[in-house]
Amino acid sequence: MGLLGAGMAVGIAAFQVPGALAADDNGNLVLQLLDRVNTLEEQTRDMRGQIDQLTNQVQQQNATLSKQIEDMNFAMQNGHGATSAAKGAASPAAASPLATADDAPAKRTAADILKDGNAALLQRDYATAQADAQQVLSGPKSPRQIDAQYLLAQSLAGQKQYRQSALAYYDTYNRSPHGARAPSALLGVAATLVALGDKASACQALDKLASEFPEPEARIRSAEGIYRKKAKCG
Repeated sequence: MGLLGAGMAVGIAAFQVPGALAADDNGNLVLQLLDRVNTLEEQTRDMRGQIDQLTNQVQQQNATLSKQIEDMNFAMQNGHGATSAAKGAASPAAASPLATADDAPAKRTAADILKDGNAALLQRDYATAQADAQQVLSGPKSPRQIDAQYLLAQSLAGQKQYRQSALAYYDTYNRSPHGARAPSALLGVAATLVALGDKASACQALDKLASEFPEPEARIRSAEGIYRKKAKCG
């Protein structure tokens, strides 16, 4: 049943009267029904106008949203550089947000960063090694930060920033005084103090190393002997 028919049914139901009265006022009932039908038609036209207005608003909003999505996709593609943008223009699939996300370089883990930092250290790229170490140290706390602290100390020593390096080595020891890095960290403290000319403090660091780690690795023991001679420890 259409809206108009439903309206008429409602109108008729609303104006039902006893049989005798309906017969006497038949002419009035017809007029009332006609008025009711006209009212319902006007309401229907108003509703259609409102629906048309809402439809236009929805269409405009959809068009605006589509434009925003296109702008975002364009910005994301340009964020990957000219090469990615050229690939996106050549391939429709590359223009999709999913393709852009897949093409993005994977985020480096702390282990990846330390691996790169130690590789830079071996290449004597001390600034890069320092930056990688600091990146891990500024991230979430984890056991990897001990290795990052030790890498920071090494990179500073490579740049002849011996005072900062000595502090970084000692911080490595303090973070884990019984850890695997502790003997090397104390040896690093001694080495940087020797470089600074503070032989007395270097000997104290070597004595601490010998006291806390009486059976170190062969390389640690060998280096300890060398620095004892350089510092002229008694």
